[in-house]
Amino acid sequence: MENPNSYCAYVRDLDASNVHRAYHDQAYGFPIHSDDELFGRLILEINQAGLSWTTILNKQEHFRKAYANFEVAKIAAFTEEDRQRLLSDAGIIRNRLKVDATIHNAQKVLELQNQFGSFKNWLDHHHPKTKEEWVKLFKKTFRFTGGEITNEFLLSTGYLKGAHDPQCPVYQVVLQHKPKWKE
Repeated sequence: MENPNSYCAYVRDLDASNVHRAYHDQAYGFPIHSDDELFGRLILEINQAGLSWTTILNKQEHFRKAYANFEVAKIAAFTEEDRQRLLSDAGIIRNRLKVDATIHNAQKVLELQNQFGSFKNWLDHHHPKTKEEWVKLFKKTFRFTGGEITNEFLLSTGYLKGAHDPQCPVYQVVLQHKPKWKE
C-alpha cells in the first residue's frame, strides 16, 4: 500500500476485524459522553506518544483493566503501590512519566468535575476552540499533553474537525453526532 494521506485511506482496504478498521468505524471522531471513557481515551493517547497506534489498540483492554476500568476517581486515588503495579504490568506501557501523568491528570479531572459538573462539561464549556487554543489549555491543565496528544484526543472524541475525510462513509455518521467545530 502506498503512503496514505489520512486514517480513512489507511483503513479503507483493511478487514473489518482489523483493530484499526474497528476503531475507525466505531470510535474515531465520535463524541464520548462518559467522563471515564473520555479519560480512558486520554490515557490511550498519552501512552501512544513515541509508539505506534497499533500497539495501543492491541493493549487497550489491558489498559482498561490496569487502570480500574478508566474510573477517574479510582485512578486519582492510586497509591505508590498502584504506581509500582502499573510500572511492572507488561500488558500496558511501563513508562514512569506516563503513569505519573495519568494519576495526576485523573486528580485534575476530579477538580474539573467539581468545578464544572463533569470532564465533558469542561470540554463543552471551552468548545469550540482552534487546535492551538486547545493545546494551550491542555498544557496549562494537564501533564504529558503536548500538541500531538491533545490534537489526537480532540479529533478522536469529535471536538476537532478532521478525524474523517468528507468522502468517508463514517464521516456522515460522525456529522450527526459532532459538536460544532471552530474553523
